[in-house]
Amino acid sequence: MEFNQQEANHNSIVSVNDSQIKLAYTTLQTPCFISPNYHTQVEITSLDQLDKTVLFPLSSQDDIDLLIIGTGATGQFLNPKQQVAIQQMGIGVESMNSESACRSFNLLLSDVRLVGLLLL
Repeated sequence: MEFNQQEANHNSIVSVNDSQIKLAYTTLQTPCFISPNYHTQVEITSLDQLDKTVLFPLSSQDDIDLLIIGTGATGQFLNPKQQVAIQQMGIGVESMNSESACRSFNLLLSDVRLVGLLLL
């Protein structure tokens, strides 16, 4: 899937497919984490692995107040304990299919929101 780019933010998403994501200035393999000023490939392959100890090093690289999780072709949900743990970090969380997650990330990024994207 390709995206129309109106503003060239450093970490805005240009295109995404099953195995990689192309940002304005680099390409990452999935799974990966992207925020306004930081991006990295990660070892998280399923929602079950997501907890505070995994998320803290990522969120501390760049202030985020919302985490969008792309769960692949179909949407999946965090369990309630995971949601509470992430919210206790001061981060809102939403999970959805990866294409919707990428579109939402670009939209919020263009609104200068403190958003992070975790693509599994």
